[in-house]
Amino acid sequence: MNEGRVERRLAAILAADVVGYSRLMGMDEAGTLARLRSVLRDLVDPKITNHKGRIVKTTGDGILIEFPSVVEAVACAVAVQQEMIEHNAATPEGQRIVFRVGINLGDVIVEGDDIYGDGVNIAARLEALAEPGGISVSGVVHDQVWGRLEVEFEDTGEQILKNIARPIRVYRVKTEPAGVLLSVASALALPDDKPSLAVLPFQNMSGDPEQEYFADGVVEDIITALSRVGWFFVIARNSSFTYKGKAVDIKQVGRELGVRYVLEGSIRKAANRVRITGQLIEAETGRHIWVDRFEGALEDIFDLQDRITESVVGAILPSVQRAEIARAHVKPTANLDAYDLYLRAVDRTVGASREGTTQAVNFLRRAIATDPNYALAKSYLSFVFVYRSALRFAEPGEREEAVALAEDAIVTARDDPDALRLAGHALSHFREWERGKVALDRAVRLNPNSAQVLNSAGWGSLHRCEPEPAIDFLRRAIRLSPLDPEMGTMLWGLAYAELMNGKNEDALSLLDQAIHESPNNVAVYRAQILALVRLGREEAARDAVQKILKLSPADRISALREGSFRDAAFAQEMAEASRLAGLPE
Repeated sequence: MNEGRVERRLAAILAADVVGYSRLMGMDEAGTLARLRSVLRDLVDPKITNHKGRIVKTTGDGILIEFPSVVEAVACAVAVQQEMIEHNAATPEGQRIVFRVGINLGDVIVEGDDIYGDGVNIAARLEALAEPGGISVSGVVHDQVWGRLEVEFEDTGEQILKNIARPIRVYRVKTEPAGVLLSVASALALPDDKPSLAVLPFQNMSGDPEQEYFADGVVEDIITALSRVGWFFVIARNSSFTYKGKAVDIKQVGRELGVRYVLEGSIRKAANRVRITGQLIEAETGRHIWVDRFEGALEDIFDLQDRITESVVGAILPSVQRAEIARAHVKPTANLDAYDLYLRAVDRTVGASREGTTQAVNFLRRAIATDPNYALAKSYLSFVFVYRSALRFAEPGEREEAVALAEDAIVTARDDPDALRLAGHALSHFREWERGKVALDRAVRLNPNSAQVLNSAGWGSLHRCEPEPAIDFLRRAIRLSPLDPEMGTMLWGLAYAELMNGKNEDALSLLDQAIHESPNNVAVYRAQILALVRLGREEAARDAVQKILKLSPADRISALREGSFRDAAFAQEMAEASRLAGLPE
């Protein structure tokens, strides 16, 4: 008589996963697996047992646990997160296993050893809202636990959770996070106002590793075109390309980048022909929304890129008007030789080494000679000179050349936001603050969805010593590029803004994260010295000077006094702090 009846029960459900799991696996697959297994065996499993929990299932980087009461569930989560802080203190930051946890009390459907239903789904959504190293719980959990455990809660208000019909009040359990990065924490929630998309690097099928730069350049242009469609939220190239050369789990990519859709594909370039295949996937379900192949002569490459952009937009938002898509079509040059030289220069700039930037300068000069109206090549060359200036290996005359190139690019750039942002960034760095602001403001108006544009706008604001707009631009850039290899630069920029606001502890915390991201960037240590001197930590400031001199023996105080900040008093304070810490004149 009860055959077919669904079994239900009330359960306390804990969902947890590892922050940045794909990034950790990409850096060291075997080591990450070994560390995770060790943590689960030696730290997590005993806590689960002590609090009478039952592991329902594991999902690679995640775990679902059922407890007999919410008190036991919260007590277990707090114990694990607090012990993880101590455990990670002895682990290098780039190797730390950090959990985020969500806990809910709700009705579940029981099938054998597994459980399903809204009770489980809400726990998983709460886990996605939790900060790295943190715990988020539903209102019913808070009400059941309050006064029974020595923990504090922070009410974050009612939240709309995906696929949950009613708003859920969410509380954050106040535990100390395990020192993880702002960039990871900012990449959790899907944007509510527009479809979100990441374009992964396309596989180079040409059989020639030397053609990687071409495949990467084509994909970058597709990303740029999609970001210019105002109805879309598109992850920046720097973050999506962290998955290059790796076997990826599309669902994990969606979670780590905070996007609903993922575009992947391949490129084959042979002689005078190009073939591009693409597939658009819904990240959460793995469902293929669109698959197509595009083929043509090499000189048709820009048309092929446009067709891919139109297909992606049409598959996600069929109602978007063609005029909106057409606005995204930017052909920076009609000369394929100049375009090829530009792509080679971009490839050589990665890492910003003296040798690489010198090669980039040579490629870009050849590109400009091939097409004198190539605004993007001119502005990118001016930006390469910014790298060389910041890292103290600029040659005489590069500043003047950078300013002239940037001004020329602005005249010929028309409506190319990338050319305008690069030129504006260079002008701002080289103390042409107002002309730089005009170019950057226009770039933001043309493409407010570009992390690169927002990053440059943020730095332009910093050069003008305007911290509040800088913070806004840089935080938006971080959300659009949460796994950016240049994250250190964005965090360092936020730290400068907090220094300008007098928030020295906040600045120092950001600089610690920036150093973790970019340990060889001498500019980060220059900012760190000011924060440390302001806080009276002269010995630590002297250590920072030694790190600078080890990385850049030619660094001198005079360069700080002649720096790019408009506020002479701020620049002078930086120079004086470095003098007190022992940097040579």
